[in-house]
Amino acid sequence: MRSAVQARDEGVASFRTRLFTAIMVIVVTLTALGFYLAQRKVTADAERNLQENFQAEISSLHKVEELRHAALAERCNILAAKPRIHAAIEDNAIDLLYPSAKDELRDLMEGDEPPPEQAARSLHARFYRFLDSTGAVIKPPNTYDVGELDPKTEEQLALSRLPDTQQIGYIRESSEADRGTIDEVIAVPIFSSYTGDVISALVIGFKPLELEEKNAEVGMRSGVWVNGHLHLPSLPKSAQASLSEKIASSVANSDREQDNFRVNVHGAPQLLFYKRLNPGSLFPAAYEICVYPLAYSMAQLHRLRWQIGGAGALLLLGGFIASHVVALRFSAPVKKLALDSEENRAQRKRAEAALASTTQELERSTRYSADASHQLKSPVTVLRIGLETLLTHEGFKQEVYEELSALLHQTHRLTGVIDDLLLLSRMDAGHLQIASTPVNLSQLVDEWLDDISALPDSPDVKIEKEFAAGLFVAGEKRYTSLIVQNLLENARKYNRPGGLIRVSASRAGGIRNVVLSVGNTGRTIPPGENIFERFHHRSTPSAASGHGIGLNLARELARLHGGDLCLVRSENDWTEFQVRFPAADGVNAVA
Repeated sequence: MRSAVQARDEGVASFRTRLFTAIMVIVVTLTALGFYLAQRKVTADAERNLQENFQAEISSLHKVEELRHAALAERCNILAAKPRIHAAIEDNAIDLLYPSAKDELRDLMEGDEPPPEQAARSLHARFYRFLDSTGAVIKPPNTYDVGELDPKTEEQLALSRLPDTQQIGYIRESSEADRGTIDEVIAVPIFSSYTGDVISALVIGFKPLELEEKNAEVGMRSGVWVNGHLHLPSLPKSAQASLSEKIASSVANSDREQDNFRVNVHGAPQLLFYKRLNPGSLFPAAYEICVYPLAYSMAQLHRLRWQIGGAGALLLLGGFIASHVVALRFSAPVKKLALDSEENRAQRKRAEAALASTTQELERSTRYSADASHQLKSPVTVLRIGLETLLTHEGFKQEVYEELSALLHQTHRLTGVIDDLLLLSRMDAGHLQIASTPVNLSQLVDEWLDDISALPDSPDVKIEKEFAAGLFVAGEKRYTSLIVQNLLENARKYNRPGGLIRVSASRAGGIRNVVLSVGNTGRTIPPGENIFERFHHRSTPSAASGHGIGLNLARELARLHGGDLCLVRSENDWTEFQVRFPAADGVNAVA
């Protein structure tokens, strides 16, 4: 007993451990999945916000550039159309070209230079030059008036040919020892007043547009990349050199005029954007460079990830505690179930033992009934033969013949009881098999009605029939006949003189069933009386009472055929039984 209790407790503990493990696996899986999805969503949101902020600043910069370029283009076109400049070029008075231009460009060149934060947005020119018919720079007599440039920078203003449309370019001016500057130049063609051909070009230099200096952690910085050099004053020279190489590699390996990629500047992540500033220009290709710092966004993303991780850890801790509580709470009914199961097993063993004992007793009873019936048949048969032999003798008194006839009738009745008992024993043992064949129920009923009418002790009753001539059922003829016989004999025995027997049969439920009804007048059956019980006798016995197994045998045979027998009603001098047979497939439809 001690070992059984220990085994039960160990089983409950094992169940609790497995349940706790399963719940924790589910909690960990769901938490990990939620953490992964939250991380993906946070990362996607951060990337989207970053791109939106970046594109907003780029768009703002480009709008300012478009407005500035439009203003510069309009101003330069006006200057290129000045009559004095046209006259000096067309009359080949080159010595008068720059002095004439000085007066025309005075408002553009002179005046106080704007502060650095406004220089890029102003229309103040730093220098200007004219190109001859071959695209070479016409040397000015006085560089002070037209803006001083070193010879190498001035050479960058030359073009391979004169343009017929405005051209935008960027040149690198190495005026300082440590770092160069970038100038934005606009070349405006000058057309002949007589022929309309391009005879010269005016090249004006301006300070390029740059973003105002902002917080280095969150603000975007812009510059220009041209001729393999990056001009981005807000970055150290070493960082500019490193970025210049990466930009050159990206531009060389891509046929797109704008793109973006991530870079590291002194260990800080940055998003770099480049865009061609002068597509189709005769000047060297120049690219606008925008660097957007990602450190602030990455720090925010990192904080969010830590917050999500902390929430996940708390959730796991809560899941651990909840799993432990749930496992304890669920194991309590399991322990109770184990106790109940032990008790139920003990009860089941006792019930199985009682059932086995009862089964053995039933088997012995069935064998005894069958053996007794077999043993009774032989002496009854001998007795019947002896009585029949005595009836053939002559010389007995009439009273003796009548007594012998009564005894012979009782032997026939006893033989019928023995046959019924044998049949019930076979059904109880499950040895009775039905060979289902089409049976003409109408013919069986007619034959038994004729036999009952011919019996000498039949009461004077009226018989009514209501059924078709060819009504077939599925079953074995011998047992179907026995069912009909029992019902009709009961209707005859328990009837009254001058009474009525009504027999009707019809198909029910389409052609699947055939219902036979047998009703008779006479004494009714009291409510609640179990007339289908074996060896049952009515509570009001009469001379017509039988041996008490006819109705039970008829119902068992009906159920064995797949039908049933029941008492429909018994009241007001009328008792009616109804038996249901399965119809023979395809026979009744033809009939």
